[in-house]
Amino acid sequence: MEYAWRPAYQALVEAAHAEPVLRGLYPFTSHWALRFSTTTRPHLSVVGPMLVAHDIDRYTIDTSFESEGVAHFATAPEAVAAIVRQLPSDLAAVALGRRPADPMSGRA
Repeated sequence: MEYAWRPAYQALVEAAHAEPVLRGLYPFTSHWALRFSTTTRPHLSVVGPMLVAHDIDRYTIDTSFESEGVAHFATAPEAVAAIVRQLPSDLAAVALGRRPADPMSGRA
């Protein structure tokens, strides 16, 4: 099926995959936003802002779903480069995202 947003979203995913630091993180999507975590599901540890593709020549980085876009870019690689600059420099390898222990269950 073809969707109007598909080319822009595909360009964003491909640009993110081309960036080595982002390939080292766990990517996930939510509400058409591309985000990254230092842990896998089920307990994500999100790092950096989210990337949003609006159209093939309109991308934003956002800090929340309610924001209007912290920064706007004409290309996916520009948006990806901006998010990489905002990531912490001491990112570790992706770890398993475990659920927090339930103190009532007696299990870790």
